[in-house]
Parts: sequence; structure tokens; C-alpha cells
Amino acid sequence: MVFLRSLFFNIAFYLNFIIQAVVFAPVLLLPERWFWPIGRFWVRSTLFLHRLICGIDDDIRGRANIPTGGFIVAAKHQSTWETLRFVELFPRPSFITKHQLLFVPLFGWYLKKAGMIPVDRGRGTAAIAAMTVHVRRAIAEGRQVIIFPEGTRRPPLAPPAYRHGVARLYAELGVPCLPIALNSGLYWPRHSLSQRPGTIRAECLPPIPPGLPPEAFAAELQQEIESATEALIAEALAVNPSLRERLEQGRSQKKRDAIGSG
Repeated sequence: MVFLRSLFFNIAFYLNFIIQAVVFAPVLLLPERWFWPIGRFWVRSTLFLHRLICGIDDDIRGRANIPTGGFIVAAKHQSTWETLRFVELFPRPSFITKHQLLFVPLFGWYLKKAGMIPVDRGRGTAAIAAMTVHVRRAIAEGRQVIIFPEGTRRPPLAPPAYRHGVARLYAELGVPCLPIALNSGLYWPRHSLSQRPGTIRAECLPPIPPGLPPEAFAAELQQEIESATEALIAEALAVNPSLRERLEQGRSQKKRDAIGSG
């Protein structure tokens, strides 16, 4: 039953996007401000389908910790859920995303209209320099720049693999950084069609003020996100012990990381 519900949701997910992307295509010719009501309507309809079909709700804690204006958001990345939910959570978000996604028909066009920030990871330090220019402009416009410090989705309890990009942005921009922990991978795992019912929880932690040395910032960011994420995972497992099987991906990732560094 879980598999069939998940399969049905995936079909509904893509159909919902394609239909709305075509119907609302004229917004691509209008100023950016016209995009956000359309984008948020798509996100809300998608999450409604998620609740209805898969039985997955969500709970976001610590909203009072969200600063105003432009700042950096550094979030744990375990599933597709956070890339959707954060569009609703923040007034004008700019995700740092793989530049290849901007070339995907329809989807990439909407990413460009929304002001998402592309990064070409193959260019190394040059990519970070180019990304910083875009981020500086976004911050000046009062936007919330969302970065996943590990660069890609990681399964629950996989060893942290934080990259240097977020620390460099923090040092150069001089703005607060909002850490976000979550446990979405227990319910909507990467590389898996099957989704388990329950409540995804995310927590907005106290923002890290500007001015820390990059090394101290990086250590504090990782410690705060990882400890809060572990607590959210433990809370979910206490309610539903059957979710423990989702941790196998994390154990497998740990073994792959150990082999890769050996």
C-alpha cells in the first residue's frame, strides 16, 4: 500500500507541475513579482497532494528565529521536501542550485524567473567567485539565500560532509546565517519511491550573527545543524520505530565515505 500511494503521488507530482507550468507560462513574460503567487500556489498544491496521498504532514519549529531582510539560510538536505517547503517559509528565497537545472525545459525557465542562483561545480573556485556575485546582489535586494552546505541530499545520520562555500559566503557578505535542521529523509528518502506517512519536522535554529572567523563559523554551523537533526530523528523514531530501516541508507553512505577516503 505504501508503495502504491508513493507511486500515485509521483505521477500526481509531475502531472501537477506540467499542467500548471503550461497554464501559467505567460507569467514568464512578466516581472518577477508576478511569479511568486504562482510559484507558491504550485508548492501548496503539491504539498496538499503529498498530505492527501502519502499521509505526510509537516511541522516547522523556531519561526521566531527567522531574521528579516537579506540573510543566508544553511539547511540540512535530505529530500525534495525542503526545496518545496522553503518557498513558502521565506518571503523571497533564492536557492543556490546546479546550473544544469536552469536548462531543463519549463522547470529551468521558472527557476530563472524566480531568481535562483546557479553554480557550476565543475569550475571549482571560479564557480564560488561567480556565485558570490549573484548572492551579494540577492542579499542587497533583501532576499533569503538558501544553501545546502553539503551540496547534495544526504540520508539520515550519514556522516556530515560540509563544504567550504557557505563559510566563504558568510565571511564575505557580513550577514546572519540561519541554520535549519530537519528529518525529512525518514519520510521522503532520496533514491527511493517509497514514502512513509508521518510528520516531517524542521527546526529554524538561532541565527549565527556575522563577524565570526570562517573556521569558527563552520564548526558552529555544523555542530548546531547536526545535533538538532539527530534530535529530530530520535524524536521521530520514538513515535514510529519502523522508520529505523530508513537509517540503513545513512549506514551505507558512511561505508562509502570510508572507502572513498581510504
